Amino acid sequence: MPPNILGVVKMELDSLYQEVILDHYKHPQHKGLNSTFDAQVHHVNTSCGDEVTLNINLDGYCITSLSWDGQGCSISQASVSMMSDLLTGKTLEEAAFIVKNFIDLMGSKGTSIGDPLILEDAVAFAGVSKFPGRVKCALLGWMAYKDVAIQAQAKN
Repeated sequence: MPPNILGVVKMELDSLYQEVILDHYKHPQHKGLNSTFDAQVHHVNTSCGDEVTLNINLDGYCITSLSWDGQGCSISQASVSMMSDLLTGKTLEEAAFIVKNFIDLMGSKGTSIGDPLILEDAVAFAGVSKFPGRVKCALLGWMAYKDVAIQAQAKN
């Protein structure tokens, strides 16, 4: 009897996604707070204690840098790493579209695979959406971004 090819492919994809998450956790992008910034926020996931501080710099409506520091589980830290890499260089409008797509993915409860053309590596969190307790971890940096973007726009 031939193996269930779809099951094998799904297992391989899950394994690849786990590797992507661990790679961002071990080699985070944009980690280390810039000393100058247009706005800064600090968010804590009260469920587990994960935390992130996020700095943003804007040039008009373009995100010139997102720097961060934090501590917590691999999901929260890898997610903010991917988010900072994905949003740097984007306009605030483009970033809002990407953030909405990620939030929708996290709310899908495992029914969505996400759009890799929009979310790039962040589609790796599709499996996380099945676990409500872990969704807050994945969203921590993204919610901090929404807050810091509002604060930076208010200053400009």
